Amino acid sequence: MGKSQQPPAYGGQALIEGVMFGGKKDTITAIRRKDGSIDYFHVPKEQKPFAAKLKKVPFLRGIVALIESAGIGSRHLTFSSERYDLMPGEEEEVVAEEPSKLAMVLGVAAVGVLSFLFGKFVFTLVPVFLAELMQPIASGKTAQILLESLFKLILLLTYISLISMTPLIKRVFQYHGAEHKVINAYENRMPLTVENVQAQSRLHYRCGSSFILFTVIVGMFIYFLVPTDPFWLRVVNRILLIPVVLGISFEVLQVTNMVRSVPVLKYLGYPGLWLQLLTTKEPDDSQVEVAIASFEKLLEVEEHGVEVLEKPELDMAADSDTVILN
Repeated sequence: MGKSQQPPAYGGQALIEGVMFGGKKDTITAIRRKDGSIDYFHVPKEQKPFAAKLKKVPFLRGIVALIESAGIGSRHLTFSSERYDLMPGEEEEVVAEEPSKLAMVLGVAAVGVLSFLFGKFVFTLVPVFLAELMQPIASGKTAQILLESLFKLILLLTYISLISMTPLIKRVFQYHGAEHKVINAYENRMPLTVENVQAQSRLHYRCGSSFILFTVIVGMFIYFLVPTDPFWLRVVNRILLIPVVLGISFEVLQVTNMVRSVPVLKYLGYPGLWLQLLTTKEPDDSQVEVAIASFEKLLEVEEHGVEVLEKPELDMAADSDTVILN
């Protein structure tokens, strides 16, 4: 099958009681409300000319995409967390107490980006200090880098394992599985029915979980190219190399997705798939229904335009770029 015949690539994000899917220009969230109904949220992707140019540059495009995803994803996460446990109509009381919509949107996006950057700093630097504490028994450069990478992996697996024990996050991981199943069914050109989607794998090569693991592996190899002594220089270069590690890891993720059908090369993506065994769970049928609803609404918007959302029964938000469907 030629490249032009391949279905377009879509991305997604698991939310609280819902799933967000994004295409080239739009992002749509569907959540299950307290009364069992499905509610939708639409946010367009604003294509800044400068950012659009950077997204065409290898190694830089990944960083831009990550920052963009963090900002947009935070808005969808806020929507799901504020509305999933409310009965339809109750959200009006909450909205009445909120500050201006513009201030809220900008604040949520900024918090999303800053949270992502803060998490990356912690995830990068804590293992450095832990490895330094082991200097008396592992003082060589190679030993230090291997220890640092090991601590980073342990920190990642421990964090995921701990949060997955909470009922709320476990359900988020189930929606994560539902998101992957929908994408797999779509890419396999199957009708999006609950039965067809449930038959798909909950793992996907293009998942953000795989990307996180690749940052550990890629970072380890890059760190061999820079000095580890003195310690202050090691800390500084770890900080300066964060965008380098992110950019290269994004490209590795794209490559593993491209070769996933090649008999031998497909194994390159397996470490990321193994991590997804922790970050995804098997969804139930009702969760799959929500994921299907989100994806189909996105396809509808892409085919007919945002006008399909502008109907009398819709509750239009104060800002022109956000639509809430009831």
